[in-house]
Amino acid sequence: MRYLADILTSSRLILATVLLFMAIFGGSPEAAFIIFIVAELTDVFDGTCARKWPFPKNKTPKYRKYAAKFDMSSDVLLTAAQVLFLTIQVNFVIGLIIIVYYLISSIGGDLIVYGKILGHPDDCNKKSLMCKNFPLAKKIVLTRRYLYTICLGIINALILFATNWPTSAKYGLFAFGCAIFIFVWFFLRQRRHNISRDAVEIEKKLAKKSQNNIS
Repeated sequence: MRYLADILTSSRLILATVLLFMAIFGGSPEAAFIIFIVAELTDVFDGTCARKWPFPKNKTPKYRKYAAKFDMSSDVLLTAAQVLFLTIQVNFVIGLIIIVYYLISSIGGDLIVYGKILGHPDDCNKKSLMCKNFPLAKKIVLTRRYLYTICLGIINALILFATNWPTSAKYGLFAFGCAIFIFVWFFLRQRRHNISRDAVEIEKKLAKKSQNNIS
């Protein structure tokens, strides 16, 4: 069971690669939508599995050192593949707008917050905003996450309504997706605000420092 999290993450990478080929060489919106949903489910559960069945410290495989970057790369590839599918196979104009937004948001945001492209809270530049002004950096990360999620919803809604499924099924899936988003956003607040394990530790230190200053 210790390898389950790695298997799920690897599965997401494989599915993202399949979706990328479908975007370039052609594929049905139905298949693209299903593949993306399945891949997203692996993203939901791989972190839970990693926490529930961790490796003993003296038996942790060497590749686990890069687990966070591998997980993030899989997410980036999956999103890129789905955006590319939308652009080439469904709606070029909207897809192009989202691509431009994602590039500006991702590259610019990472450089500002983490001090590097494809940055991560657990591995950021010491001169970055994450280290100098953590509260502001976190606000930027959460705002970007919110806008990113909305764009992802738009992408999948457009692909969903491009399928040949019955209209009732399309609207049913759309309503279900909206309900999931509302539940995650309003009822799983801690998950939404937890941007990384290190970020939690930083917040604890800041809170403790603030209490000491007040005392």
